[in-house]
Amino acid sequence: MSLNNIFQFLVPKDKKFFPLFEQAASNLVLLAETLHEAVNAPKTERDEYYRRIEELEALIEEITHKTHLELSRNFITPFDREDIHSLVKAIDNVADYMHGAASRMRLYQVEKITKSIRKLTEINLESCQLILKGIKELRDMKDHKAIKDTCKKINKLESKADSVFDKAVADIFENETDVKNIIKYKEVLSALESASDKCKSVSNVMEQISVKHS
Repeated sequence: MSLNNIFQFLVPKDKKFFPLFEQAASNLVLLAETLHEAVNAPKTERDEYYRRIEELEALIEEITHKTHLELSRNFITPFDREDIHSLVKAIDNVADYMHGAASRMRLYQVEKITKSIRKLTEINLESCQLILKGIKELRDMKDHKAIKDTCKKINKLESKADSVFDKAVADIFENETDVKNIIKYKEVLSALESASDKCKSVSNVMEQISVKHS
């Protein structure tokens, strides 16, 4: 038995941090679902989805704050303190960019939702579902291959999002003549692509934690 495994055996089962991670990740999935539903809804119904996204983003921010408070109060943590900070901050960043995309669509009054926007929200939803899966796998810290496979899937989705984004931007510059529309769509697409990048950041932190405890 390695020193790491001995330490994990002696440390009491975590009852503070993992519930917070799972709350953050579960709400992240809800946010991603709501955003995907928003871009597939009639324009007259989108405002209600945008309001819900704002509420979920604020809730995830609150969970991030609670996690930082728990870090300051607790000496014993399930893994390195800097990794806890990195994990919850990375999840919060995903929420920020998805919320940013929704805010831009609302503020810029983006009425026509393109296939690329829908595809990126779909990719981000799948990535967020995998983040929740990865967090649950980290709780047990038994099946490191499963964690690695989950992270690999998130990374592949990020590459897919990059391709969708590049093609969408090229199409905008080729086919759109209204400068205002070019700016609007590029801003929304950039926020969605950045959310995908941040999903990969969560994946990197999860994999790093898994490697340290393998």
